[in-house]
Amino acid sequence: MGGGFTAIAIIAGMVLLLLMLPALYRIVVGPTSIDRIVAVNVIGTKTAVLLVVIGVVFERVDMFVDFALAYALLNFVGSLAAARYLHKTPPTGGSDVPISESSEPEKGAASSSPPTPTP
Repeated sequence: MGGGFTAIAIIAGMVLLLLMLPALYRIVVGPTSIDRIVAVNVIGTKTAVLLVVIGVVFERVDMFVDFALAYALLNFVGSLAAARYLHKTPPTGGSDVPISESSEPEKGAASSSPPTPTP
């Protein structure tokens, strides 16, 4: 391949690395576990694309595509496992509690206080 195409691939790789920074911030800050899982999945997807770009730079795309596919598959399975784990875990009352499970009673729901007797 020509030197110009390699330079474009290197620039594309650097841009991909820069685009991973917001996802890295989301992993550290959160605020919920789901946000962190999505950010890890985003970084994994961009890493798979980066592997293909590295293959273009080293002129071994055939080898790096195999690595990228295997990595993307592991990323997908890991995301499914984490989502399944979080789905089975009972909420602890933090910011991960969905709105439908909040402590406020729904319309028409019975209140937790005992009924007042009427004479």
